[in-house]
Amino acid sequence: MASVSYPFTAVVGMDDMRLSLLLNAVAPGIGGVLVRGEKGTAKSTIVRGLTALLPAMDVLPGCRFSCAPEAPDPGCPDGPHEPGAGVSRPTRLVELPVGASEDRLVGALDIERALSEGVKAFEPGLLAQAHRGILYVDEVNLLHDHLVDHLLDAAAMGASHVEREGVSVRHAARFLLVGTMNPEEGELRPQLLDRFGLTVEVAASRDPEQRVEVVRRRLAFDDDPAGFAARWAEEEAALRERIVAARGLLPQVRLGDDALRQIAATCAAFEVDGMRADIVMARTATALAAWAGRTDVTVDDVRQAALLALPHRRRRNPFDAPGLDQDKLDETLEEFGGDDEPEPDPQGPDDGPGPGGGGGGGGVPPQSQGPDAETGQGSDAETDHGPDQGTDQGAGTEPAAEQPEAAPSPGAGPAPEQAPVKAAEPFRTKALTVPGLGDGAAGRRSRARTEHGRTAGAHRPRGALTKLHLAATVQAAAPHQRVRGRSGPGLVVRRDDLRQAVREGREGNLVLFVVDASGSMAARKRMGAVKGAVLSLLLDAYQRRDKVGLVTFRGRGAELVLPPTSSVDAAAARLEQLPTGGRTPLSAGLLKAHDVLRVERLRDPARRPLLVVVTDGRATGGPEPLRTAARAARLHAAEGTASVVVDCETGPVRLGLAGELARDLGGTAVTLDELRADAIAGLVKDVRTTRRAA
Repeated sequence: MASVSYPFTAVVGMDDMRLSLLLNAVAPGIGGVLVRGEKGTAKSTIVRGLTALLPAMDVLPGCRFSCAPEAPDPGCPDGPHEPGAGVSRPTRLVELPVGASEDRLVGALDIERALSEGVKAFEPGLLAQAHRGILYVDEVNLLHDHLVDHLLDAAAMGASHVEREGVSVRHAARFLLVGTMNPEEGELRPQLLDRFGLTVEVAASRDPEQRVEVVRRRLAFDDDPAGFAARWAEEEAALRERIVAARGLLPQVRLGDDALRQIAATCAAFEVDGMRADIVMARTATALAAWAGRTDVTVDDVRQAALLALPHRRRRNPFDAPGLDQDKLDETLEEFGGDDEPEPDPQGPDDGPGPGGGGGGGGVPPQSQGPDAETGQGSDAETDHGPDQGTDQGAGTEPAAEQPEAAPSPGAGPAPEQAPVKAAEPFRTKALTVPGLGDGAAGRRSRARTEHGRTAGAHRPRGALTKLHLAATVQAAAPHQRVRGRSGPGLVVRRDDLRQAVREGREGNLVLFVVDASGSMAARKRMGAVKGAVLSLLLDAYQRRDKVGLVTFRGRGAELVLPPTSSVDAAAARLEQLPTGGRTPLSAGLLKAHDVLRVERLRDPARRPLLVVVTDGRATGGPEPLRTAARAARLHAAEGTASVVVDCETGPVRLGLAGELARDLGGTAVTLDELRADAIAGLVKDVRTTRRAA
């Protein structure tokens, strides 16, 4: 028995997401939808509900690429096909899992059959299965970059090209692309964000009445899926008819010069790169008019199109918050508006996607939550940093070459906590790498064995053969030709001769920042420069697809401000709020980092860490603070953790404590000036080599 999907029209609220999906169903050329939001917000439920709404499609029997009977693809690998009668089947929803391989996505050649039988056999991938349907990618921001590139190229061109081992295959791949992501787990690169047509933000409602309605409907569906779906059958049928009607009306919609001028002016006003935004806005505004049953595009259509098509395109770096200044948008539209603009339809595009604009709300106010909502506790509360006892005077512990500004007089009580300072402008940093050869997730930092990259060797396949090393295969087969009866030209290749290519590329690492936030870092206004350096390293980590974590130490101990995550913008936000003041418990910071790395090695053994300690090397508080810090540093060295100490010491007299800390860590020290990309090269050295030199 076929499973029953939760009805699309029964979803409570989520108007922007539902409207974006329906506009793409009407005009697939828009380019898909990227849905950003927290977990448990019904993203998957809504997409599956949309699939049930789409009309059935006719396909040629026996064609693995879903060719239309009336106009088969002339380049179909299963063709050539003659136009003829087709068979009807429901529109497909194809889901791309995060761990999918390139072969699973684009298709694979059967290399064993090609070599042993001489047959160029091609097995279609998910892109072929999704042709004329929906391709749903949950957690698209966690996909490997090369998979995202393939995915978005196919979505933009409407075709997939497979080139490997001398065989070229091309097939149609036109689908509605829907990607979802949780921004806390990391952002997509800006150039990939630009490839999605529209974007929407979803969040769980905080209105108790709306949440009650969500739970009531979900429980009713779980108790009797068929009965619940039957109660919404009339609304589903009406919405299905509206999609068909809007598709039929779309070619008749007129996009006037005034609307085009407003679109161009809006994209220019928000400094959007390239022309894709203009094209997407034009297609979206046209689809909005068709959805509203009109043949003219109004200023309201242009405004709604801008709110859906531009927020993700105006991000200049991962720390920019998505969104659009609506006052600026209104001013631009008014400035470039024409006098002959048609009157907006009372049932305009903002009335919601369902019949009559209700969208299955059932009397529930808009902006409510979908059926999968979970009661969350909201974001983690920020730690309340109280004032720390004592000052960083260093008495009896280390020479006091420089003191914090406005040091309190003896007996004045606790050192006041200083307000967070603004980070200096970020800069391009030198590449910090982990020595050796890893096996971690694909990225751009350290050398690793990967499925993609340059060929570095060959071995017998362990499982299915994915990347043939041709030269190694020939070398393995050549000595056995006489025994196999080959006397003339040619080569007899057997399964045992096949060799898997070993590729070497780059991996992403775990970059754990340990930042000194004590009173000594406030001396000579250094904290702004320190935050600028850490912000620069965070930008570098974002570009290299790393996970990041942030440990700070000040006052009486150390704190894990941000557990390891792929969201570097979360790290930047925590860094911006970081206060300073108090003593310098360096050993506590290093021990906290040791605990964090121990847990992360258990969670993800393949992801190698890089420890970045940002400090001047001073240590105060407790008995023998410098010696205690040295022992804590040697714990990291004993485990072979690659490390860099960013030396923040300034002034004419320098103690060189950061250099001593780097030697204890088995790493290297670099000043803030040397961290810049135009400074010295080779910042991170092999841990064993550094240790022997010390």
